Amino acid sequence: MTTQVYYRKWRPLSFSQVVGQDHVTTTLRQSTMQGRVSHSYLFCGPRGSGKTTTARVLAKAVNCLDLQEGDPCNACDICQSINEGRFMDIIELDAASNRGIDEIRDIREKVNFSPVQGKRKVYIIDEAHMLTDAASNAFLKTLEEPPDRSVIILTAPNLEGLLPTIVSRCQFVKFPALSKQDISKVLQERMELEEDRSDWIARASGGS
Repeated sequence: MTTQVYYRKWRPLSFSQVVGQDHVTTTLRQSTMQGRVSHSYLFCGPRGSGKTTTARVLAKAVNCLDLQEGDPCNACDICQSINEGRFMDIIELDAASNRGIDEIRDIREKVNFSPVQGKRKVYIIDEAHMLTDAASNAFLKTLEEPPDRSVIILTAPNLEGLLPTIVSRCQFVKFPALSKQDISKVLQERMELEEDRSDWIARASGGS
């Protein structure tokens, strides 16, 4: 019998499932519906506010074969491939442990290759503030003029540690900490917790 950690079991699979970030998800849904997705984003906010989850949903939405009002359908072959971890055109890099220029050079070399399975190749770089200055500088040209069929999404807790030139080349998206009310409500709805228990967890979560 296999087990699955809670954050993976309950991770949102669409914009409509993302909690407490309506201003973000509404804007991104409109962008996908209108075909006006930016070539590079910077998702900024505290731990657990939904940055990486939203980046993955956006990566799915720009490749989905049957968008539902800007949301990925989660039923087409592409969506199912992404949900099952079999999709080759979403590449994630943890910059906290891969922060050097060699990793960025690898992205620079491969970003020009056409997508293998989908319409867009999406690079998600978590903890982008951990990149070295040399790596960040090497990344500037790619951020400024990426290939048409690619999207680059950086995530970071705040702007500290990010070069101003990196920030200026991305569409900035702010993720606030989640409210206790939003956390408690979703725990009651999705995990069927009693109100006193969900409230206790919400208070202890620190907006995560």
